[in-house]
Amino acid sequence: MEFLRRASNPWDQQVMLGIAWDLMWLALAVGIVFVVGHAISVKWFAPKTTPVSGAAAAPSNVQASERVVRHAAPARVFHWLMSLAMFALLITAFVPVIGIQFPWVTIHWIAGIGLLLTVVYHVVHAITREDFRSMVIGAADVQEGARSVRGFFKRLPPSPEKAGKYPLDHKLYHHSVSVVTIGAIATGILMMFRVDTPFWERNPYILSDQLWGVTYVVHGVCGVALITMTLAHIYFAIRPEKRWITRSMIKGWITRQEFLAHHDPTRWVVDSSATRVPADATRASTLPGTSPEKQSVS
Repeated sequence: MEFLRRASNPWDQQVMLGIAWDLMWLALAVGIVFVVGHAISVKWFAPKTTPVSGAAAAPSNVQASERVVRHAAPARVFHWLMSLAMFALLITAFVPVIGIQFPWVTIHWIAGIGLLLTVVYHVVHAITREDFRSMVIGAADVQEGARSVRGFFKRLPPSPEKAGKYPLDHKLYHHSVSVVTIGAIATGILMMFRVDTPFWERNPYILSDQLWGVTYVVHGVCGVALITMTLAHIYFAIRPEKRWITRSMIKGWITRQEFLAHHDPTRWVVDSSATRVPADATRASTLPGTSPEKQSVS
């Protein structure tokens, strides 16, 4: 298997052209192996769970007739717009490799601009409108992760201690995707100087051949990493025990039972003003197959 593509420049110097396309298939294979392996481990090796009751831990500001807001509308809009941009980028980057040709370059950089705008919006919104500290990994998160790993391998029942708004695995995934996405955006902006756009004229000489090679490799590595990460993200979104989280990214809320079953009210303090909903909220429902009592290591 090759990892890099190389060629000679006019001065007979070996320069990098980017990653080898074998890595695309490797990233896809890693994602599939992870998905299948996780599904098998949950079905056959994960410890059996017992129903979780949250009634005893009910915080005073969450009433039985209320839904708890998990994702506000701006956060949900950002998530789905970013998803569209990400899918457009992955399709236009890798589909031409298998021989399907279309004007992918223009679509690719336009989608890249869209991704950049959504990320900038998310950063500003998270700092000014949300408690971005909820995504910081603290000592309690590390202890939570250690308990989960230890319980999985020793086949112990889930710990009664619960996470805050975002469990450790969510935070780790968010931070990993952030690093990879920023790397893809930064190198992608540089690569836009090699094509004509409404923003500037093509100028491939702003970097040396060697630096262009490094740019291509970093951009390619970030791209193939996003293949695996996106596949894993979709897999967890459709798992039965995770669909309550997926619903919260569509409708914005989780039920009181889900809140108490999966979250520690002392670590995620819910503002009572953010949980007010119409009277028909008493008929709060979950997606088919959703069970707040089911938990798995992810």
